[in-house]
Amino acid sequence: MTEPLADHEEVRAHLVAAATAGIALSYGELLEHLGYRFSRPKMRALCAMLGDIDRAAEARGEPELAVLVVRQSDRIPGQGWWVAGGGRLRGYDGPWEGPEAARFIRAVQRETFAFWQSRNETLATKPAR
Repeated sequence: MTEPLADHEEVRAHLVAAATAGIALSYGELLEHLGYRFSRPKMRALCAMLGDIDRAAEARGEPELAVLVVRQSDRIPGQGWWVAGGGRLRGYDGPWEGPEAARFIRAVQRETFAFWQSRNETLATKPAR
């Protein structure tokens, strides 16, 4: 059995930080944050991990984070996100590339950003005990 690319919680922490900042990360940027150079095998391992992270997020009532990991070229998630049901689960049956897909992805990302930004504001405004 191969060693995992990174700790799930470390990857999740990078994604929550990106969501709180209101930004998406390319696959290469996220791999770089984890100490790796981009390669297809590393990207595939990362994608598998993103699915696990999103399933755990769903169980906690949190929005998906994998939608924040995008191709550098067009800022849209790769095929794996779509095949796993990323759009279909939200009633989207349009193209996976181009302006329509980009609009859809931005809307989903805005939901994730809003959740984590509001959660961060709530934590920041809680009085110290």
